[in-house]
Amino acid sequence: MYQYDTYDQSIVDARVAEFRDQVERRLSGHLTEDQFKPLRLMNGLYLQLHAYMLRVAIPYGTLSSTQMRVLGDIARTYDRGYGHFTTRQNLQFNWIKLADTPDILEKLAKVEMHAIQTSGNCIRNISSDQFAGAAADELTDPRPWAELLRQWSTFHPEFSYLPRKFKIAVIAADEDRAAMRLHDIGLRIVERDGVAGAEVYVGGGMGRTPMIAPLVNDFVPLSDLMSYLEACLRVYNRYGRRDNMYKARIKILIHEIGVDQYRAEVAEEFAHIKTLGIDPPQAEFDRIAAFFADPAFADTSADAPVDRSDAGFAAWLDQNTHAHKRAGYTIVTISLKPTGGIPGDASADQIDAMADLAEAYSFAELRVTHAQNIVLPHVRSGDLRAVYDRLVAIGLAEANLDLITDIIACPGLDYCSLANARSIPLAQKIADRFADPVRQRDLGELKLKISGCINACGHHHAGHIGILGVDRKGTENYQLLLGGSGAEDVSLGKITGPGFSEDGVVDAIERVTDRYLAERNDGERFVDTYRRIGMEPFKEAIYG
Repeated sequence: MYQYDTYDQSIVDARVAEFRDQVERRLSGHLTEDQFKPLRLMNGLYLQLHAYMLRVAIPYGTLSSTQMRVLGDIARTYDRGYGHFTTRQNLQFNWIKLADTPDILEKLAKVEMHAIQTSGNCIRNISSDQFAGAAADELTDPRPWAELLRQWSTFHPEFSYLPRKFKIAVIAADEDRAAMRLHDIGLRIVERDGVAGAEVYVGGGMGRTPMIAPLVNDFVPLSDLMSYLEACLRVYNRYGRRDNMYKARIKILIHEIGVDQYRAEVAEEFAHIKTLGIDPPQAEFDRIAAFFADPAFADTSADAPVDRSDAGFAAWLDQNTHAHKRAGYTIVTISLKPTGGIPGDASADQIDAMADLAEAYSFAELRVTHAQNIVLPHVRSGDLRAVYDRLVAIGLAEANLDLITDIIACPGLDYCSLANARSIPLAQKIADRFADPVRQRDLGELKLKISGCINACGHHHAGHIGILGVDRKGTENYQLLLGGSGAEDVSLGKITGPGFSEDGVVDAIERVTDRYLAERNDGERFVDTYRRIGMEPFKEAIYG
């Protein structure tokens, strides 16, 4: 993991002291809420329906066990005993008192964490593949580049007040585990003729106008990448709309001027920027990359094969583990979607227990996924049974990764002041309806995602089955979408037709899955069957 230097630490410490003074002035009445609002948002502090919400940055989703324990301590001391892991690989505390916020930020700063740029019209938390540095299928570890992007973007003087918020993802595998093309900029590290570079996709996003990012450049040498991204952002900052927040994202700019014109503008800007020398020297990249060196893997050649005789353990192995680049090691995903639970939530005790697991079995490292789960990236295969048993004890051994109950959901109307409908109770009802693990495995990979409003924090556009909560004359109503994907086969879901009540949409999902089982060919996932037969058979099943 990257370790702060004195410069990093001084920035974070200074921000804590600055915000402590701002909070004191707000509490004393020397700042009005209108004056205070932009200051708190710069520190990731939102005012929600019932309380303040603090969004903590977890750059590229990587956490140490020490950092995880501090998150558990904050949940226990300052919240209501839990934290909520988000689709941006961040963590949110939903019940924060304003007076406590500086103390929370100070606790975070002591373990190299903060809430900087988790809000506002700036470059937000850089996201990445949760399996980075461990996956058997990646070209290289993308996290050193994600870290360079974090350093480049933090307090960037030109990009701190963009037309709208800006999100970047970087991956280095053919399999897209980060919804890369649904970001404002998506980067895939590739190799051409022995030279490392990046495919650059620009102009993706969800919200009220979902778009898949087009390919703007199929190969930018990594030695030019920072200059090229600077050019991409400068063109957006120059031409992006500031008169209408709903048309201010870079996806709208590219849609309006066309990708060819945007590409030409970027090329012209890049030719100038490349003369400025902003690309880091190789020595600086090597310094950062050294923090992401492999841990001290053990020799596992004498380890006994994993005993799969227990059916529950075998199901968990099949569903929640992935191939590691190192023989004798396995990537483990901890599902934060137990039946009846709130997707993405973990209690303080569970957070502590996951920190303990990481320390005992995964070189003290954890990852947050954009699907609101937690990863232990480096588990010795011989320790898998011990990890599973401890997960059973804390209620997090659900073997449902990428199945219908592995639901992504935003906090919805239970917490969010922007929401039109509740997401959490609906997610719980769907999980209860499909709780039978045999039924879930029979349905196979089926990614279900719920948003409580058009802002799409639950990524409903990218769900094989997506649900959007809307307001219909004061009544919560749920639109059903089919056919989306945030993976390498990226696509946007389409609305089936008229919306439903909360119970009605659960019934509709059951009719959709029944039709899928009746129509699928061998080996087809739900989304494959949908793409083959189209919407009409599902609409017939839903509406008659």
